Amino acid sequence: MSQTNQILVANIGTTSFKFRLFEMPSERLLARGGVERIGSPLSPWKIQVEGAEAVSGEDACPDHAAAFALAEKHLIGKALGSFNELAAFGFKPVGARNISGTQVLGEPVLEAMEALYSLFPAHNPPYVAGVRACHKLYPHVPCIGTFETAFYDNVPLHNRRFPVPLEWEEKYGIRRYGFHGASHRYITQRSAELVGTTKMRLISCHMGGSSSIAAVKDGIAVDSSWGMTPQSGLPQNNRVGDFDVFAFSYLARECGLGLDKTVSELSKNAGLKGMSGLPTGDIRDLHEARLKGNQNAQVALDVFVGAVRKYLGQFLVELDGADVLAFTGGIGENDDYIRENVCANLDFCGLKLDNSINTGLRGKEAKISAKDSKIQVWVIPTNEELIIARFAWAKLNYKI
Repeated sequence: MSQTNQILVANIGTTSFKFRLFEMPSERLLARGGVERIGSPLSPWKIQVEGAEAVSGEDACPDHAAAFALAEKHLIGKALGSFNELAAFGFKPVGARNISGTQVLGEPVLEAMEALYSLFPAHNPPYVAGVRACHKLYPHVPCIGTFETAFYDNVPLHNRRFPVPLEWEEKYGIRRYGFHGASHRYITQRSAELVGTTKMRLISCHMGGSSSIAAVKDGIAVDSSWGMTPQSGLPQNNRVGDFDVFAFSYLARECGLGLDKTVSELSKNAGLKGMSGLPTGDIRDLHEARLKGNQNAQVALDVFVGAVRKYLGQFLVELDGADVLAFTGGIGENDDYIRENVCANLDFCGLKLDNSINTGLRGKEAKISAKDSKIQVWVIPTNEELIIARFAWAKLNYKI
């Protein structure tokens, strides 16, 4: 393979490394895989080279550098010569102080990411560690990141600001940002292909372990359910979502939980997990529990659906209607119950679901709205990695 046409897109988690290898600019997927439980005595891994059977196993991976090396070992001679031949590594970091867009991830950018560790404790540290591991192992291969905030760089000012002292925004950067940018961008582009035009009003619902909704007009994001951090917006798997700041103060002070304990509980034991009282916030577990009569699990699902519908209503007003409503993410692509309930009783705005198509639909692209629905409703499996590869390739070729 040529040194100029392969991009490995790396999705970095605290204890995980997932990847997809693309040939560019054809966008042909060459391989995919990942390593889980990094730092454990044995880390399970699985790698799939296109056109061949997947291989898997368990190896010691004490850190992300070891995970990269393990993936390279099992791809050499099958999909590429070595990672040193890559055109670039592509990343989707969450946020950095005063930086957005697509960037070469050198030390100044990594330091700007480090400056926001307190805002993105679950995201920025592993990404910085992963990029530095690449720098050390493959010093001649550029690391290029498209920040999750980039999709929202043109959101109107009135949809960015919090009602707080102006100095807080100017001095401390306190404002609304936006995340899941790669996913919402893919849904925006794919919706345009399906409908046949970029001139449309789109509401993109990414629902999964973390969830968000974006309002998009003519291909440009104009609003988002996110606040300043991924702890905001819709109820998440185990994170709180939108929450009254004075209730936070009350818990930390008067109730005696303290600042650190309150933050920890709201970011680890809240959301669907906290509301349901179950060991996890996995929506599949909530469905199993509700079917057994667990009222708290049912209420947690009702709260989640209600929160989605509130933003859906807000964005219908924001966009003066909608042409397309798209569901994506693990929940959006696979959970017909959630899709049905989100879309219930919306005939007044021209949205009608075809439940004969919606029921049982799992992980497949399909139009699920009724023939006489004024708003098209689609299920679209997302492809964040492809977006990252496209932007990395564009950066390499001086197109952005």
